[in-house]
Amino acid sequence: MPDLDKLSSLIAPEAEALGFSLVRVAWFSNGAQGSDEPTLQVMAERPETRQLNIDDCAALSHRISDLFDELDPIVEAYRLEVSSPGIDRPLTRLADFSDWVGHEAKIELSEPMDGRKNIRGDLAGVDGEDIHVNDRKAGRLTFPFSALGHAKLLLTDRLIASTAPINSDGADEVEAEPIHDEAQED
Repeated sequence: MPDLDKLSSLIAPEAEALGFSLVRVAWFSNGAQGSDEPTLQVMAERPETRQLNIDDCAALSHRISDLFDELDPIVEAYRLEVSSPGIDRPLTRLADFSDWVGHEAKIELSEPMDGRKNIRGDLAGVDGEDIHVNDRKAGRLTFPFSALGHAKLLLTDRLIASTAPINSDGADEVEAEPIHDEAQED
């Protein structure tokens, strides 16, 4: 498995040069999203919109490919996947837990804490390095960011409403045509 910290340190400046923030760099040995070849997944976002469009993804993909062609930091063959984090995004940075306060998340700790490894509830804020979650079963829980294994937002109506596209440029326009019902003509 490639060194993800090293890869992140190579990719972050490329993302920042385009005005993006790096959200996650992940390696999937068995592929991702239906692929059977190893996949390097890179998620990034524009800080002002928390999204990337297809042109943004292509631009970052080209920068990473050019850099990796030169440095060759991954020995084996792999597929590069560059994307926006999406609506039910992974929570990978401490700031994510304060940015998405009030939204429901599924959290897995790296080690059990007070007998619990899995938490599901509404994000309730950050205090220093501590994350607060209103867990559905246990009430208010607090754990250090360093104890985080994996976390992601859960798709809810509240999340959908709060993440409506800020910018709809490029969205397909649909022109409504009158419906012509031949049965009514008889």
